[in-house]
Amino acid sequence: MNAKNMNIEEIVDNFSLFEDWEDRYRYLIDLGGRLPLMDAGLKTEETRVRGCMSQVWMVMGWDDARRLSLLADSDAQIVKGLIAVLCTIFQGKTVEEIAAIDIDKIFVKLGLDQHLSPNRRNGFYAMVERIRSFTAQRK
Repeated sequence: MNAKNMNIEEIVDNFSLFEDWEDRYRYLIDLGGRLPLMDAGLKTEETRVRGCMSQVWMVMGWDDARRLSLLADSDAQIVKGLIAVLCTIFQGKTVEEIAAIDIDKIFVKLGLDQHLSPNRRNGFYAMVERIRSFTAQRK
C-alpha cells in the first residue's frame, strides 16, 4: 500500500469490517508495513517527533504542485500504522486542504478515541501538530 493510493473513507470502511480491536490493530500494523522505507540518514534529532513515546521521524516538503510530501517512520508497529493513517489524510494536500481537515472527527470515526492508550493518543496528536506547524509556515 502506498498511503496515497487509499483515502480515509476506505480506511474507515475497512475498520468497520472488523468486529474486534485486535483485528483493527492487525490492520493498522499491516498499513504501517506498507509505508515507503525511510533512509536511516533521515532519522535525525531534527526529524524526530517530540511527544511520542516511540521513536518517530517525519520529513516533509512540498512538491511542484504545492502539495504536501510526507515521509515518516517509527520503531513501533502500531505507530507506523497511525503514520499510514496520517499519510492517507495529509499526503498530497494543499495548505488550504490541510487547514480544512477535522482530524478530531476522523479520530472518532476510526474509534481511536476509545481504543488508543493515552500515550499513543498523545503521540498521534504530536504527529498531527508537527504536520500543522510545518504547513502553517507555508501560508
